[in-house]
Amino acid sequence: MKPRAIRILLFCLCLVLAGYAAFALSPWPSAMLIRLAFGYGAAKTTAALAPHVPAGIREQREIAYGSAPEERLDIYLPQGGPQPGKPTIVWIHGGGFVAGDKQDVAPYLKILAGRGYPTVAIGYARAPDALYPGPVMQANAALGFLQREGRRLGLDPDRIVLAGDSAGAHIAAQLAAGLTGVDYAALIGLKPSVAPAALKGIVLFCGPFDPTAVEMTGPFGGVARAVLFGYFGTANPLENERITEAAIPRYVTEAFPPSFISVGNGDPLAPQSVVMAQALRDRGVRVDTLFFPPEHEPKLAHEYQFDLDSSPGREALERLTAFLAKVAH
Repeated sequence: MKPRAIRILLFCLCLVLAGYAAFALSPWPSAMLIRLAFGYGAAKTTAALAPHVPAGIREQREIAYGSAPEERLDIYLPQGGPQPGKPTIVWIHGGGFVAGDKQDVAPYLKILAGRGYPTVAIGYARAPDALYPGPVMQANAALGFLQREGRRLGLDPDRIVLAGDSAGAHIAAQLAAGLTGVDYAALIGLKPSVAPAALKGIVLFCGPFDPTAVEMTGPFGGVARAVLFGYFGTANPLENERITEAAIPRYVTEAFPPSFISVGNGDPLAPQSVVMAQALRDRGVRVDTLFFPPEHEPKLAHEYQFDLDSSPGREALERLTAFLAKVAH
């Protein structure tokens, strides 16, 4: 082999090794790629939902609930203001803990507001900037802010339905477990900002409820490992001594709020929702589920509920609305 060819080969090899080292030693390269992918997906979802968003929704945006730049929330109120008896839906966005933005769920929350429900989108710091359980603590702080300031903002702070999609579903479920379980709150270091009675229900779409049970092999496994690397701060997240705290089905109690849980049949995280629902039922919690049989076609991907141009997406919205009507009474 000629010297020039050898130099080119060595240069290419160095690039490969440097790339491998960057991804293996730091969560940032993977996090940035995931953010790009989520941003592209969120833009498509926003455009697809736009025709379904009703007119006249009142918006209050970028309200500070804390001092950090990410500690902001957006409020969407029905035209004419909240209706008596309607709970406030507080939604935590997804994004694999490392991506996503509260603005991503704005169209869906406006649609719910059009059905009479005041909605709130919480912002939180994303990993790797914020490690576990930082977002849970920020969501708790947001609820405390709403408890203090909600009525001034046109909300009922004593009737809250906590909600989340994907990673946001995990954050919401972990927060609810801490708010309704004294021992679990102590375990994760949570100082509850609202009384358990304020939680009238919880909505969980497509969540990873037990990171210790996430499949780490195959095409999805690489993404899962990168996400958990960012959130738990170690290249082998299963070695983090706190990861078992985040396995929520192990810690829920009978005081957990009534729940609505749904996931698509083609979602790699589908088994996690089934386990979460069963854990709650085993403890006597009222659970409504919307699952789809394995043979359902087309296969429903992660976050299928945001596709309101599909019949499963519309069914999810109707079932969610029915659940909200039940917990309102």
